[in-house]
Amino acid sequence: MTIERDAPPTIADEREMLRTHLDFHRSTLEVKCEGLTDEELRRPSMPPSTLSLLGLVRHMAEVERAWFRRVVDAQDIPLVWSDDFDFQRAYDTTGADTAEAFAAWRDEIEHARRIERAADSLDLVARERRKGYDVSLRMVMLHMIHEYARHNGHADFLREGIDGTTGV
Repeated sequence: MTIERDAPPTIADEREMLRTHLDFHRSTLEVKCEGLTDEELRRPSMPPSTLSLLGLVRHMAEVERAWFRRVVDAQDIPLVWSDDFDFQRAYDTTGADTAEAFAAWRDEIEHARRIERAADSLDLVARERRKGYDVSLRMVMLHMIHEYARHNGHADFLREGIDGTTGV
């Protein structure tokens, strides 16, 4: 493993705890993809599912963009791979460019970090316009940790199926 993953602290203030746990989960997805070929990253889990590691990376780019740029920062921009907010489209890696997918994901993470750091407080309230409700930055951070943790579980199984690699 060449990707650095710092373990989150066991004692910290709430914001630092959320920030470091989210970054840990982001790094975990990268570790699960490390060293694989384009073909391996595209390999689906098992029929009928077409879920792949590359699809997860693309999906998480969409999720980062949706919550941090569109909701918290109120940017009026489309998703990365869907103009009609179909988050499932990111899972389809047919014709997808692997380098572009990872670059987009990393770019969205950097935007998310910038937006989170610029917020005065976790109590910042933003409007989820598509669904019509308000959310705090705290809820967004918790949701992102949940989203990564869930999908990293999928990534565990996908990676093990590719080359037998297990563990975090």
